[in-house]
Amino acid sequence: MALHKALLAEFTYEAQSTRKVLERVPQDQFSWQPHDKSMSLFHLAKHVADLAEWTTMTVTLNELDLSQKFPVKEISSTAELLAHFDEKVETAKKVLAETNDEVLEQIWTLKMGDHVIMSMPKKAVIRSVCFNHTYHHRGQLTVYLRLLGVALPNIYGPTADEQ
Repeated sequence: MALHKALLAEFTYEAQSTRKVLERVPQDQFSWQPHDKSMSLFHLAKHVADLAEWTTMTVTLNELDLSQKFPVKEISSTAELLAHFDEKVETAKKVLAETNDEVLEQIWTLKMGDHVIMSMPKKAVIRSVCFNHTYHHRGQLTVYLRLLGVALPNIYGPTADEQ
C-alpha cells in the first residue's frame, strides 16, 4: 500500500474517534479550565478541531510561517465546532487521497519569521506534528471531559461509560 493511502486510512479512522470526543464538549462549559495554567475547554477543543487543517497545510505547502496572520474562525457552539472540524477533515481527506508518496518525501519547514523551528519530510510532519499532536490533545480533552462529569466515548475500546 502506498504511504499516502495508509496515512489516509489512519486519518479517516482517527477522525471518527476525535469527532466522538468533540461531540461531548458542553458549550455551557467552554470557559472552564482545570487549572490557571491550562487552556480553557473551548481553546483545547478548538485546537483539536483545527489540527485537521495541519495535514492539509503540510501536504499542500512547503513551509508555514507562524509570524503571518491567519484567519480565525469564530465559533460559539458545539455544533459550530463540529461543523468546523468536519470541514477540515473532509479537506484533509481529499488532499491525502490526491497526493502521492513523492510529495510526502519533500521537506516541510515550520518557521517564525526568519527563525526555522523545524524542517522534516512531510511524511514525518504528518505523523508527528499532525497525527500524534492530535492524539495527545484528544487525550487531554478526555481528561477535561471526565473532570466535568461528561461520559466518555470509546476510542480504542470500551470506557467506564460505554461498554
